[in-house]
Amino acid sequence: MSSNAAHSLRDEEAGFTSDAPEHVAIIMDGNGRWAKARGLPRTAGHKRGADAVKRTVKGAGELGIRYLTLFGFSSENWNRPESEVRDLLGLLRHTLEHDAMELEANGIRLKVIGDLTRFPEDTVTLISEAEQRTASNDRLNLTIALSYGGRQELVHAAQSLAKACVEGSLDPSAIDEAAFSSRLFTNGIPDPDLLIRTSGEQRISNFLLWQLAYTELVFTDTLWPDFDKASLEAAIADFRQRERRYGAVKA
Repeated sequence: MSSNAAHSLRDEEAGFTSDAPEHVAIIMDGNGRWAKARGLPRTAGHKRGADAVKRTVKGAGELGIRYLTLFGFSSENWNRPESEVRDLLGLLRHTLEHDAMELEANGIRLKVIGDLTRFPEDTVTLISEAEQRTASNDRLNLTIALSYGGRQELVHAAQSLAKACVEGSLDPSAIDEAAFSSRLFTNGIPDPDLLIRTSGEQRISNFLLWQLAYTELVFTDTLWPDFDKASLEAAIADFRQRERRYGAVKA
């Protein structure tokens, strides 16, 4: 039996749905406010946020979502207090060291996008090892955006195209949307159908600027550490009420 057939059989036996959006992206916001409301340090909020990631990844797989993209650490987050950045990096390393085996066992493929040159060498090595370990999985494609900025990504794509033109391997007249998309960090990943932002904020914060052109947006007051499968289901239920016309008019 093929890997895809095996996954489909397990999905059917477990009662997983097949009408979920193919790709869900989430801006995970509210860790700090969750901790402050409980008189706890921000680190406690980030740790509980990591638990929410595990619940959401598990729930996404159960709901039949094939692509899940999480905004984990923005390029602007490097400007946070040094102690908080250090704690976040430590939490990232701990997660990579202890959860890669679970991702592999559950058929989840990990991909990390963003400017990894700013991370310590040991962290980059752990990311690479986790990606390689899960490379053959296809049940759920989990993308984590780290040290990521949407404008940064667009500049990177433009530079890549410009370099190809200067070298003579690309005719400028051949540059179209497909060519541009192929130079993005998300090359090979379909654009999100649904974007969820937690904590009540209603902005996209420099996340997937190109990819979100026709994405449905759902904003929830739930703080990220409290987010779970039920929260995900509620957002999907909202999504299903939308009529997606992609700029056209209803026939």
